[in-house]
Amino acid sequence: MSNGSFTIRRRFSFPLSYGYFMSDQIQRFLFDQTNVRGEIVTLGDAYHEVLDRHAYPPVVNELLGELLAAVALLTDTVKLDGTLSIEVRGQGTLALLMAESNPGGELRAIARIAEGATLPDEHASFRELVGHGQIVITLDPQEGHRYQGIVALDHDTLSGCLEAYFGQSEQLPTRLWLAADGKRAGGLLLQRLPDASQNQDVDAWERSVHLADTIKPEELLGLEQREVLYRLYHEETVRVFDPKTVRFGCTCSRERMSHALYTLGQEELRDILREQGAIDTQCHFCHTKYHYTAADIETLLENPDAPPPVIH
Repeated sequence: MSNGSFTIRRRFSFPLSYGYFMSDQIQRFLFDQTNVRGEIVTLGDAYHEVLDRHAYPPVVNELLGELLAAVALLTDTVKLDGTLSIEVRGQGTLALLMAESNPGGELRAIARIAEGATLPDEHASFRELVGHGQIVITLDPQEGHRYQGIVALDHDTLSGCLEAYFGQSEQLPTRLWLAADGKRAGGLLLQRLPDASQNQDVDAWERSVHLADTIKPEELLGLEQREVLYRLYHEETVRVFDPKTVRFGCTCSRERMSHALYTLGQEELRDILREQGAIDTQCHFCHTKYHYTAADIETLLENPDAPPPVIH
């Protein structure tokens, strides 16, 4: 049957394993016979793990949830065999927002309020929180060269800034819908691929975006992914793939912390040892603490590539 200039198709297929409400997962889908694809992510436990390690104001918690959802969506979109990070570097109350993800589905994130800044109002907007600045997206593959893309904070929402990044750096029309409430975080991504050879529906992109624009934050956060997609696209031909689990995970290690210390230089490290006798540091993401004696630091300076000592 037809409706205006497009055909309504009444087939919506899900994998047999799907059919229950599951938090902390990302779901990929595509519209058959078009060049439009999408992803939807829901975060609960992973989001809580991030917030439980910090004491951010509620408005920062919500923005951090949006960033977590975004980094999960982007990592799955670019199919990177490595780590992807998004850094929002602002000149406002929030000096830094950072989230990181890898192909194993591990997520972590932090925020940093500018020194001396007044805690933000609970109704502060993204623009009021970050001010002017830039978003830096880093792709760090396990093999190959590291890549960074930078886009200015020229839009009033995080999703708008990320959409501008894809338009500028990847030249792929991309739309994002992000939401978080301090308990759950979620996101929806649509992307139009450059290969139009298999596209048999010239209106598919505009229609799919128009329908997604009707999604409400409470639906994105409170409904199972199947229900969200069905409400939006039950009159489309949508193919949904098996969901992928995501979780909180920190990639810090003594080896990585040692490398970070080594970059401070011999003179500064020895100055700290003279003042403190030892060096104690911790991961900003998960708060794991690392202790270095004077002997540890001397060993590091002599052979930075040596494996960390094993305690028997």
